[in-house]
Amino acid sequence: MANMTQDRHTKEGIGDLLHIPVKAATKLYAGAVIEIDATGHAIAATAATGKYYPGVNNERTIDNSTGADGDKTVQIKRGEWGMDNSAGGEELFVADIGDDCYLVDDHTVGKTDATGTLSVAGKIYDVRDGQVFVTFGNK
Repeated sequence: MANMTQDRHTKEGIGDLLHIPVKAATKLYAGAVIEIDATGHAIAATAATGKYYPGVNNERTIDNSTGADGDKTVQIKRGEWGMDNSAGGEELFVADIGDDCYLVDDHTVGKTDATGTLSVAGKIYDVRDGQVFVTFGNK
C-alpha cells in the first residue's frame, strides 16, 4: 500500500480505556475486574484457567440483565487497581511486589494459581492499606 498523499482524520484511542459490549443477562458492578468472554463480550471476571482480565469497570453499575448481547457497553480501565487480599497461605505482602498474582474472584487476588486452577490477574504493583494494587491490561 502506498503512503498517504493527503490529510487523513486518524481517530485517537485512549490507551488505558476500552469500551466493550456487555454480555446478555449480565450485571457489572463498579470496581469489579472484567473479563472478555470467548464471544467478545464483557462479563464479571471468573476464577478459572485461560482467562485474561484487561481491567476494571471504573464507571458505575452496568445492568444488562434484561438485555441482549451488546445492548450496553462498559468502560474498562487498565492500570493499577486496589484489589482485596486473600488470607492465609494465599495472602500477599510487600515482598511480593513485582510478582504475578492470581484472580480469586472479581475483586480478590491471591499468591498462587491454586494448583493450576486460576489465571494470572496481573503484576503486583504495591501492597498497602489492606489492598493489593495490581497492574491490569498487560498481556
